[in-house]
Amino acid sequence: MTPIPDPLKPGQESVWSYPRPPRLEASDRRVEVWLGGVKIADTDRAYRVLETSHPPGWYLPPDAFLPGTVQPASGSSVCEWKGRATYWTLQAGGVRAEAAAWSYERPTPTFQPIAGYLSLYAGRVDEVRVDGERVTPQPGRFYGGWITQDVAGPFKGGPGSMGW
Repeated sequence: MTPIPDPLKPGQESVWSYPRPPRLEASDRRVEVWLGGVKIADTDRAYRVLETSHPPGWYLPPDAFLPGTVQPASGSSVCEWKGRATYWTLQAGGVRAEAAAWSYERPTPTFQPIAGYLSLYAGRVDEVRVDGERVTPQPGRFYGGWITQDVAGPFKGGPGSMGW
């Protein structure tokens, strides 16, 4: 089944206009992350990865995170575009989110600007905000995109979207 892009509302961009392979885009939007009632990250120096059918994946510089809130986790995975991912556990306020974040320590040349930057699953922390708006996690258990009011789907990750 070929998905039909959702109609755009004013100020929205369609994930169906994002390219494949994905594009990396610097952003000066304010990104904040909370875990265990503690704001563990805050930056206006993030990157977005824009890929067809996916809400943007956001990558934050490591210095955006409070000291002691990011710990190595076991496991790794490979992205055909970015390379091998390293996983990280987030912890704060007595809460531990195992393998809730990942980074590309030695990404492919196109994605070199995000070397060492961390992305995270919005559904595994208390809250993530972009310019004050609480994000919705991308559907499914594997993908880590963040849905905000300025992106339109449908989004890969939900039931029936595996072949998109």
